[in-house]
Amino acid sequence: MPKFPFSEATPIQYPGPPPKSSDVVIIGGGVIGVTTALFLARRNISVTMVEKGRIAAEQSSRNWGWIRKQGRDADELPIVIEASRHWRQLAEECGEDIGLQQTGVTYLASTDDKMAGFEKFMKVAAAHKIDTRLLNARETADLIKGMSRSFKGAMTTPSDMRAEPWVAVPALARLAARKGVKIVENCAARTLEISAGRVSGVWTEAGYIETSSVLLAGGAWSSLFLRRHGVSIPQLSVRSTAAATEPLPEIHAGAAAGEHIAFRRRQDGGYTLAPGGSHLLYLGPDAFRHATKYLPALMADPFGSRYSPAAPAGYPDGWSTPRQWTPESQSPFERMRVLDPAPERSRVRSIERNFRRLFPQIESVRLKASWAGMIDAMPDVVPVVDRVQAIIGLVVATGMSGHGFGIGPGIGRVVSDLIQGNEIGHDLSRFRLSRFSDGSAIRPGPAL
Repeated sequence: MPKFPFSEATPIQYPGPPPKSSDVVIIGGGVIGVTTALFLARRNISVTMVEKGRIAAEQSSRNWGWIRKQGRDADELPIVIEASRHWRQLAEECGEDIGLQQTGVTYLASTDDKMAGFEKFMKVAAAHKIDTRLLNARETADLIKGMSRSFKGAMTTPSDMRAEPWVAVPALARLAARKGVKIVENCAARTLEISAGRVSGVWTEAGYIETSSVLLAGGAWSSLFLRRHGVSIPQLSVRSTAAATEPLPEIHAGAAAGEHIAFRRRQDGGYTLAPGGSHLLYLGPDAFRHATKYLPALMADPFGSRYSPAAPAGYPDGWSTPRQWTPESQSPFERMRVLDPAPERSRVRSIERNFRRLFPQIESVRLKASWAGMIDAMPDVVPVVDRVQAIIGLVVATGMSGHGFGIGPGIGRVVSDLIQGNEIGHDLSRFRLSRFSDGSAIRPGPAL
């Protein structure tokens, strides 16, 4: 089966070298970093984005491709609504077909408890005037025809969208480059230079960049980078497996998820499949360090995680992964250019089996690719988007908890204004860094 489109062998598109100075340096070339760079460039601010591997090669291209308002945390919703507008504008502006379509997102309910959870979100949806609605069993069967089993009902949001992650984010990066953003691939940021408590530059493997403003948007690697600078966040990363089918007859134009299977129509006529909400957590030093903070989420969804005693060598929370290094020495980020976890074979088999069972009328389901990604997660399932008070000039946007692709352009706009000291337009208190150290109770977002 073919490998994922991005790996360390992928040709470098942006070789550098980095400039000697830049108004803003962005660490990480995923959807958050790319869209932040775009919004900053619109203000004629010089931006340099350094990516240790390849643009969008990690979770920003490995996600399901859903752009959803449905099921979001109430505090995320205003930013997601804004992000939906930006997605339409950026798709037009980049001049490339990124597969953006408004085809809706649907959650399928097997139990009354699941329907009760949907009803709770309906109050949030109504407050934000979202077109989400509940379906009964008959309406659910009419919406997605040909399913082999009946469901108690469903929740659907027709205005939700989909796009192709491994197409969309690189296309936006090309747009950013045309707008003047300096992108440098294969260039790990090793450490910050800090003078009198303020950022004064970034040491990269290709040299020093003088700057007074840095955005860390490093996904699963963010916690490791911050710990090197004395800042602790309870971020972990979990492995999620997905697969892509060859083209199939259309059974549903949008995205849907049930207890055992999630599927989404793709631009090429196939479907992206995933095993519902299941994921694998590697147990490492950070997992034990932050275990108590994850107890509320574990109690809310006790069967959503499986555990492995150790991560592969070089992973962010690997037992042997270095926690200390110097600007002159090789960092863990150079040792693993692209975090490219192998998909779980048993999960790939179950994905295919469960999809066939749900749609037995499809004569042949052939998978053309399978892959896995490491999702940067937080204990309350919402991100950290904040300035680091201990290091003036450092902003962090990480821990998107599997929601980053859809909300990406909204977070990008927010962070660009946060960096500039402008009005944000949204309440970010839910996403503050200090919530994990100021005695606040951990309040998990919806497990939808």
